Amino acid sequence: MERVQTLFNIKYPVIAGGMVWCSGWKLASAVSNAGGLGLIGAGSMHPETLVEHIRKTQQATDKPFGVNVPLLYPEQEKIMEIIVSEGVKIVFTSAGSPKKWTQFLHDHGIVVTHVVSSAAFAEKSEAAGVDAIVAEGFEAGGHEGREETTTMALIPSVRKATGLPLIAAGGIGCGQQMLAAMALGADGVQIGSLFAASEESSAHEAFKKTIVETGEGGTKLMLKQLAPVRLIKNEFYKKVEEAELRGASVDELKELLGKGRAKKGMFEGDLFEGELEIGQVASIINRVEPVAEIMKRLIVDYNSSLEQISKKVFVM
Repeated sequence: MERVQTLFNIKYPVIAGGMVWCSGWKLASAVSNAGGLGLIGAGSMHPETLVEHIRKTQQATDKPFGVNVPLLYPEQEKIMEIIVSEGVKIVFTSAGSPKKWTQFLHDHGIVVTHVVSSAAFAEKSEAAGVDAIVAEGFEAGGHEGREETTTMALIPSVRKATGLPLIAAGGIGCGQQMLAAMALGADGVQIGSLFAASEESSAHEAFKKTIVETGEGGTKLMLKQLAPVRLIKNEFYKKVEEAELRGASVDELKELLGKGRAKKGMFEGDLFEGELEIGQVASIINRVEPVAEIMKRLIVDYNSSLEQISKKVFVM
């Protein structure tokens, strides 16, 4: 796992997911200051907003940080130009082909990591020249791949497919799960939902409270005809479920989704009509707390669990 620390020049192999409407400069800088790698979520930002968040992050930390760029959003050229001009050194790309931007970013001395949901996409990402891979399992929040492969099954498969530094994502919200990911072959972990519920997250306080209150079975992967996304079961979710059960067309689903639905839910706090994206691991998140406390507990629990597991040696 030292490969992840070396690649990003960080103390702990923990990356905060670059989540839309949650991953602003406060969260990114807090995670970096706590020894991990903070990411700014560019997917929910206009170019001028991204500039503001990059500059505020640079002022708030002298540690490495990066920007997550979902490739399905518009204004990619402007976003990449800003990343270069503002001196960002680490970029995570997702939801698209890494071929388009990896060489451009490398030409400007930027480390590139791509998010995948299968071993096949991991191989394609390595062929495209990325420096590391995030393998995200079915448990994750936000937009996912269509394979529905769980993290437990995905990480060993991707580990066999590529020798690149491998970061596990999806269903990781405590030190024990972090250790499990390492045992499966990961070099580090990317954590989203747990940081979405942090004090420094830019998400609305009502959404954070809902994350804490979400129990087992409280989320479901929906909108597979458009772009699969895991949602908390609220009134909007029920409308999507009803539409999909009656065989709604792609155009009908697009109309139902509309524009700004995720912003309405996660950033503005509309818990009924908003799109509330979160991972299954929300069921074990029981409080909103500062990033520093979250990171401390992750590492303490990881080390404690490692010590306990080391005692469980089977003699042949």
